[in-house]
Amino acid sequence: MGPKAKKPHRKKKKITKAERLKQLQEEEERRQKEEEEARVKSEKEEMQRLEIERIEKEKWQQLEAKDLERRNEELEELYLLEGCFPEAEKLKQHNRLLSQWKHYIQCDGSPDPSVSQEINTFISLWKEETNETFEEVIDKSKLVLHLIEKLKLILLEMPSYDLQDKNITQYHGSILELQELLHFKFNTATEILLREASTLADLDSGNMEKIIQDENVTLYVWANLKKNPRYRSVRFSETQIGFEIPRILATSDIALRLLHTHYDHVTPLYTVPTLQKHTSTITHLAKDEVKSIEAALSKEFQEEYKHRKSESHSVDEEEIKDEEQVDIEVQTSPVQEESEATKYELEMKLLSETVLAAQLLLIENAPEKPDFFEDNVVDMCQFTALGGVYHLDILELPPQCKPMKGWIIMEILKEGLQKYIYPPVANVETESAFPPIAVMLEVHENVIFFEDPVVVRWDAKGKHWKTDGISNVFYKSKEKLISFSLESLGPVTLIQDTHIHMPYQSWELRPLDGDKVLLTVTTVFTEIQIQIKEDLCMLASIRLNNQNHSSVLEGKWMTPISFIIALKETGLNIFPTEHSHFYVVINYKIPLVEMKAYRQMALLSSAFAFGWSRWNIKCDSKKVIFKVRQHLPKEEKPIQNPNWTLLMFSGDRAQRLKIDEYSEAFSEALDEGTEFHSTLYHMVKDFASEEAMEKIRSSNCQLIDSVCHMLLSIRLLSYS
Repeated sequence: MGPKAKKPHRKKKKITKAERLKQLQEEEERRQKEEEEARVKSEKEEMQRLEIERIEKEKWQQLEAKDLERRNEELEELYLLEGCFPEAEKLKQHNRLLSQWKHYIQCDGSPDPSVSQEINTFISLWKEETNETFEEVIDKSKLVLHLIEKLKLILLEMPSYDLQDKNITQYHGSILELQELLHFKFNTATEILLREASTLADLDSGNMEKIIQDENVTLYVWANLKKNPRYRSVRFSETQIGFEIPRILATSDIALRLLHTHYDHVTPLYTVPTLQKHTSTITHLAKDEVKSIEAALSKEFQEEYKHRKSESHSVDEEEIKDEEQVDIEVQTSPVQEESEATKYELEMKLLSETVLAAQLLLIENAPEKPDFFEDNVVDMCQFTALGGVYHLDILELPPQCKPMKGWIIMEILKEGLQKYIYPPVANVETESAFPPIAVMLEVHENVIFFEDPVVVRWDAKGKHWKTDGISNVFYKSKEKLISFSLESLGPVTLIQDTHIHMPYQSWELRPLDGDKVLLTVTTVFTEIQIQIKEDLCMLASIRLNNQNHSSVLEGKWMTPISFIIALKETGLNIFPTEHSHFYVVINYKIPLVEMKAYRQMALLSSAFAFGWSRWNIKCDSKKVIFKVRQHLPKEEKPIQNPNWTLLMFSGDRAQRLKIDEYSEAFSEALDEGTEFHSTLYHMVKDFASEEAMEKIRSSNCQLIDSVCHMLLSIRLLSYS
């Protein structure tokens, strides 16, 4: 092969200095041109942005000016609509007076618990009755419990501006006296029953066992007549309830008593807040205004009368007598009508202000958390006792009655029924000599525990519930049985976290047919539906684990206060207290803003549906956000994927938001083509039908008041 041909070598052309400078100059010119273009573009964009901001600001200012211009008119219209609240309060006052009158004309012998003379007479007469059997005491207890509940309802339902300290003290005193007397009667009846234990003894065991059941009380009593040391397991027939007692008790003259009261007369009474601090200024100002108006009207009436009398002097004396009478009747009647109308207007104004202050008091938060300095003391602001109280007692067996020659001889001890002290106070022996007593109880069937209940015992000295002295707690949720061991017997109860359902996950308020409203609250454990009509509430349904759960409260119409108490007693507590914010992470809102929102939502509840919004937590404490849409009763069936509107409300201004529930980020931007309004009523008026607005204007005042009370009690906007 011949040699490879050499590739021709290309020499790189060298760039001259002049060419390099030219290139650099061109690059610099291009860079400057690009920078200039970018600067011009940036300036143009900035000018456009500023122009948009200016237009938006002008538009915003125009909307604010328009809102300010019509504010007084809108607030006046709202004031007229909110006249339903004092009207509803007047109806409540009328119903209270009517209830008193009905009780008076019934003449059934039962006392009026609000009248101290009547209730004191009732207590004195019952104290004088002796030798009552347990069944007789149970029958009488129904009236006593009714009187206690009536007094508690008076304290809760009576407007706080009508409650005086002396009344509160009187009612509390009557409640405590009735509670103590009822328990004393149960003890006396137990003693009478135990005196006859030998005649009621079981043929197989030789011991006495008795169960007496009632809707409010259940008694389980066992008397140790044989004192068999091997008989240490006490089980009441046809139940799982019983005791495991140590040998020392199995050989003693004792009786075991379990008195299960389905109510709680052990926990100290709740102190009712009064409105005197909140309304004293309002009341004084309003009363002074009423007096001044009355004085002015009276003076005007007298002057007009004198003027007419002086004019009539020119007429004959006989005509004077006739015409003067006519003048007074006919010509002064407009003055009298004006006087009555003005007095009524002022009365309603005063009532409106006091109702407003009472509603604000419902959602005020306590400034300080209650202090508990002792260990093992239960904070009853954090926990609630459910299912009543189990009074567990070891009693000394009284002397037994003896039949003799057709007579029954009975030794009655002067000191009455005595408790057997276990373990002995002066016990210096080992703990094994006095072991704890095992107890098994049935949980009340109407109570729902969403977590395992906590067993607590009553400390009579400290007057509080405690968690010590209790061991080996075991709960069977399906069987509703709980077992535990106690160092010493006494009153015990089961407690649950008061705020187990808080904060709520979502909520919805919508109208139903027949002037009703449905409120749905969804929590971690349950979905609760409440129907409201006029001045009554009803539990419509409960769902647990996505399944319907039956309740004794379903289908029962009650007043809002009674309904709230009943719901709490079953374990469905969705009603925050003034201390709840110390135990729950809440979405704090200023109380005045929250109250105004609830009042105006209630006004619209007959024609509009409201719902939870995830953006409510994003806005500050001075604003609330919720969903709203028109929903007339004929649309009772839930609409699939309804079109909700997001509203933001600050108490003084309502606006429609541009974002929806599915937007990526929160913004307070106003929706296109909408305006500001001073009230929710005028805000929804922009997109509502005339039929819906007419429905709102003709709403029942009691329904609006009841809806408002439930919203204030549940506090959806702060606790969701």
